[in-house]
Amino acid sequence: MQPGRTFAVVTGGGTAGHVLPALAIAEGLVAMGHAAASIHYVGARRGIETRLLPPSGFPHTFLDVTGLQRQLTPAKLAANVAMPFKMIRAIVQAWRLLGRLHPFVTVSVGGYASLPSILAARLRRVPIVVVSYDKRPGWASKVAARFARVCATGYEGMALPHAVHTGSPLRQSILNVDRRRDRAAARQLLGLPDDRFVLAVFGGSQGAGLLNAATNEFIERLADRSDLAVRHIVGERFMTAAPPACDGLAGILTQVIGYEEHMPEVYAAADIMLVRGGASTIAELAAIGVPAIVVPWALAAEDHQTINAAILADHGGAISIPEVSFTADRLIDEVLRLVAAPEALAEIGRRAWVQGAAHRSGRLIDLIDEVGRDRFEGAS
Repeated sequence: MQPGRTFAVVTGGGTAGHVLPALAIAEGLVAMGHAAASIHYVGARRGIETRLLPPSGFPHTFLDVTGLQRQLTPAKLAANVAMPFKMIRAIVQAWRLLGRLHPFVTVSVGGYASLPSILAARLRRVPIVVVSYDKRPGWASKVAARFARVCATGYEGMALPHAVHTGSPLRQSILNVDRRRDRAAARQLLGLPDDRFVLAVFGGSQGAGLLNAATNEFIERLADRSDLAVRHIVGERFMTAAPPACDGLAGILTQVIGYEEHMPEVYAAADIMLVRGGASTIAELAAIGVPAIVVPWALAAEDHQTINAAILADHGGAISIPEVSFTADRLIDEVLRLVAAPEALAEIGRRAWVQGAAHRSGRLIDLIDEVGRDRFEGAS
């Protein structure tokens, strides 16, 4: 590959569910031998990528682009009116950026932040790889798929053109987790004792009010249980309303975290997770083999989180509970049942692991590299 030439533009963002897969792809390409400086990330100015990308070392560009707001408040309506104008301006900026970078391939991980670069890549005739890891593809992926050389899918049977089943993009730090080997070290790092059953609660990078409320009641009602610990990742927007942590000296031990910087260790340390049904979360649970209670977000577009959760739950690799049925009582019942049945808990993790084979395969990075190298050889 030509020194100093950009190999890939990786685009998408807004939430960690898009940014972390993008970083996983960038890291995978570096592990294959591409220079970090040759992988350029393009996201949104208002997304969590503004926090996650600078420490990564990858070159990046943030565009002033927003998605469609579904809540019809005056502020949201004003944002919707401004959205198409911002999108047009962002497409022009992305077109100029790609003209300067001359990438061999553009990779979309979805989300509104991906569209300017995808449309610019189409205009520049740069090959496009769409990476779709929700069982039901999002609208941005469906739009981008019309122009894609290939669509890399997290699961078989996804309705996208030129689809190749590769598994989902996961960061190497996640793929490296071995729950048996890493449990003790992870608990030491997180300050969790070896002799307690650990429930870890993760409602996505922004947190989930429903999960937080049920967990708070769980902690309150089981306050005298000295065999339990909870690592409660509430989301930074919920930190001011979160109850204080409990030191565990006279009962349950709790830790309250705004944004989790140690997800690999959480996966290794937890006996069971309470999570939403985001595609990346489901793929990570499967790749590592983590038992989980999944409560899909009922307002997710086209109910895609319920579909994601079923990927594990239908095979006994997770417990999926609809929002309408999820209460603190149900959470207490499920957790205490599994505290008393370690064999059943281990079987859930084993079945999740079986579903994660494609995510651990490395096929996705091979495919992106192949598309980019075809372009490079054609240009040579």
